[in-house]
Amino acid sequence: MNAPLENGGPLYKGTGDPVPDVPYDERTWPPGPPWRSFATPPAMPQPPDDEEADRRLGRPGVARHARREEVRLVNAALLLRRPLLVTGRPGVGKSALAYRIARELRLGRVLHWAVTSRTTLASGLFEYDAIGRAQALQAPAPLPAGTGDFVQLGPLGTALLPYRLPRVLLIDEIDKCDIDLPNDLLTLFEDGYYEVPPLVRVKPQEPIATVHTADPGGSAEISEGVVRCHTFPVIVLTSNGEREFPEAFMRRCLRLDIPDPDEAALGELVAAHFGSSLGPRQEELIRDFLHRSNRVGGLAADQLLNAAHLVTSGQYLPASGDGDGWAELLEAIWHPLGGEGAGPA
Repeated sequence: MNAPLENGGPLYKGTGDPVPDVPYDERTWPPGPPWRSFATPPAMPQPPDDEEADRRLGRPGVARHARREEVRLVNAALLLRRPLLVTGRPGVGKSALAYRIARELRLGRVLHWAVTSRTTLASGLFEYDAIGRAQALQAPAPLPAGTGDFVQLGPLGTALLPYRLPRVLLIDEIDKCDIDLPNDLLTLFEDGYYEVPPLVRVKPQEPIATVHTADPGGSAEISEGVVRCHTFPVIVLTSNGEREFPEAFMRRCLRLDIPDPDEAALGELVAAHFGSSLGPRQEELIRDFLHRSNRVGGLAADQLLNAAHLVTSGQYLPASGDGDGWAELLEAIWHPLGGEGAGPA
């Protein structure tokens, strides 16, 4: 098999299990629409995966039954080269989707861009240490260094490097952003390239500059100060539904709403992290969690995992005669996200 596609089936199946491992140079990626294709030849090797996906998702190999809407929309976003806007209540697993896509399709470590009200497009693309560059030039015995040594690409800037296969970029909590960021992203998403002005200014002397990337110890060569993508990255934007976005921005995204996980989905999540170590306590714990979640207006799935870990530790078992103490502990662990008796903000 020379690609993530199998017999014309979907790229993403939602199981979380990696596709069969094949040599990197034998893997292909299905073509996108002509208007979403970029002519830049590939020049970057795919980085290896890290432990972050397993830490967030649990071990692979545990059966997961993805919702049909999730599989359909993820694959549509991959084929159309469009960002996927993932909405839902806090704690339902929106961010986990990016790690599941990366692990399942063997696309390497996920690039994570956490958005705040102070986040700008430039901060996601690159940072330039102008002071460090000036100090290096004024040093009595300056070390040989190019302008690129003082350029650090951000997660967004790294994702747009010309990788042969797409990188996965998680833009987390986009609804916290400044009002201008969605519109700023539109042009970048359409064009698939950006300039690094400090490198553009020195291109006659330094036509090719080596810069740092957002991957640990990573570097990349940039020609004439311009970064152009080869394959548009897989972009997952998460939103808690706290704001409206411009129509032009929404028109260029595919939207996937993730509902609260039901009993079966929670069982798969617990099994991925703890296997069968909870035994018969697993079903009881999940039922108690769902009851509590419904009563207080919603809990996060990781709050269930916290309780499961305490059970597997062997130190907090109702069978020890401390049943009332266990109930009080659950009250503390399963505190409401938005205040007692209220839904999340």
